[in-house]
Amino acid sequence: MYRMISMLSVVGLLAGFAHASPFQGFSAYVVNDGDEGVTYRLYAQLDAGARIDAMYGNAQGSLLFEARDGYSFYQDAAGGATSQSINSQFFIFVPSLEWDSYVSIGALHSDGHPFGSNELNDIGIDWSSFESGGALETDNGSWFVTPNDAQGEELMGEVFLAQFTIEGGTGDLYHEMNIMFNLQGKDADGNTWNQIGITWIPAPGAMALLGFAGLVGRRRRRA
Repeated sequence: MYRMISMLSVVGLLAGFAHASPFQGFSAYVVNDGDEGVTYRLYAQLDAGARIDAMYGNAQGSLLFEARDGYSFYQDAAGGATSQSINSQFFIFVPSLEWDSYVSIGALHSDGHPFGSNELNDIGIDWSSFESGGALETDNGSWFVTPNDAQGEELMGEVFLAQFTIEGGTGDLYHEMNIMFNLQGKDADGNTWNQIGITWIPAPGAMALLGFAGLVGRRRRRA
């Protein structure tokens, strides 16, 4: 059974293009609560037919994923920083790999699931802090797919962006993470859009500027 919690966020302004953004917000779902910690999956909410081609940080808006208040990200020795390193065929041999912390666009694993392949690339990012359980941040880097790669397309209004496992986490994302990022993609008509400065407010009850309600559902691992 899921427990749904309303979340507030500051959503950045559309920058650089005249077309309205199809970005509607983002949601985090708790998908596991186990020995490695509490695992969240982050999804962008998009209008039908839209897609995401890049997550990035630049001079207009930095990218930051950071565990707060003494928490850290779980990083499995068999995993890596992006979904290209998450081989689901190894889960039976290394069950903890399934809960590694990593980023992506669309594809959950290296085989591309739920798409046919995973064409994710990255540029300009130093992954060393993140791979040690610390912050992932950049003001001049990106992970991306090309507009021809199916994995950027929305499925039922969502695009998978990242998985984060908080060691010792409680399922209270308000107090466990800081989140800032930018997105680029195309709308259903093929027009390019950017969304700058998407930010998670880490305090319950805070007022939201251009806010939206995200949803966090909690599901415990089956015995």
